[in-house]
Amino acid sequence: MTLEFERPVVAWFTAHGRDLPWRQPGVSSWAVLVSEFMLQQTPVGRVLPAYQAWLDRWPAAASLACATPADAVRQWDRLGYPRRALRLHDSARVIASRHGGEVPRSVPELLELPGVGSYTAAAVASFAFGQRHAVLDTNVRRVLARLVSGRQFPASSVSVAETALAQSLLPPAADRRAARWSVALMELGALVCTATRPACEACPVADGCAWRRGGSPPSLPPRRSKPYSGSDRQCRGRLLAALRQADAPVLAGVIAPDWPDVRQRERMLTALVADGLAVRFGGDLLGLPGDRPPGDPDTTGSAWPA
Repeated sequence: MTLEFERPVVAWFTAHGRDLPWRQPGVSSWAVLVSEFMLQQTPVGRVLPAYQAWLDRWPAAASLACATPADAVRQWDRLGYPRRALRLHDSARVIASRHGGEVPRSVPELLELPGVGSYTAAAVASFAFGQRHAVLDTNVRRVLARLVSGRQFPASSVSVAETALAQSLLPPAADRRAARWSVALMELGALVCTATRPACEACPVADGCAWRRGGSPPSLPPRRSKPYSGSDRQCRGRLLAALRQADAPVLAGVIAPDWPDVRQRERMLTALVADGLAVRFGGDLLGLPGDRPPGDPDTTGSAWPA
């Protein structure tokens, strides 16, 4: 079954895959790690400029490790889910202090990095180092659910059986062939076997697809996200944007004063502090972790000891 699917999928990817910078030959393991952090829940189009700007500023883990968390959050800008910036900064410090500035190669060591879960560890080990691991992102899971299991959508969480299936479909060699298969599956899910409008006529393995052969039966779709307008997420983003734009800690009362729901605003400020994305200084000052309040160059806030 592996060769039955691998050859046409990889051939399709060779002809139609996007030319993305983190897929280039010789790209550093640090660049791959940065891309995986940024691509979590964020479209490729938004990641591309942020990825290049990040690596222009911090081309290696050691350079980011020397920066402050505030630098990382400001550079992250409006990429979304800004805790990823803090976790990437934390990972850079661990890489610099424990691994000589080099991204670790093994999955167990990668899993010890802040913000790195099973998917990211497998992706970095596979794409940066050519190891043989099942890389199960949303797109891969959807393709395999349709192609092999005959379901329109995978389950809400990865099961042991799903992981075993993906592992069984990996090409046997450990010479980056498995990594190429994984990235080809990802691209097929992103461009052809999409969630809402799969282009089966363009799929290189449509004839062997169990879901299509079964009449494309519908199943429960992925859960829809809540509306963004007026949400806690939008409020958090507005507040964090104000903190990013400030060069130093500012009074809480001047942050997003136009937000209509004062209680929601205060609740989200408290949540930002609890998540380590903001720091309360003396009085009513708020800033990013690593910021210094005016007139106190030796103070960096409770979340980032000097």
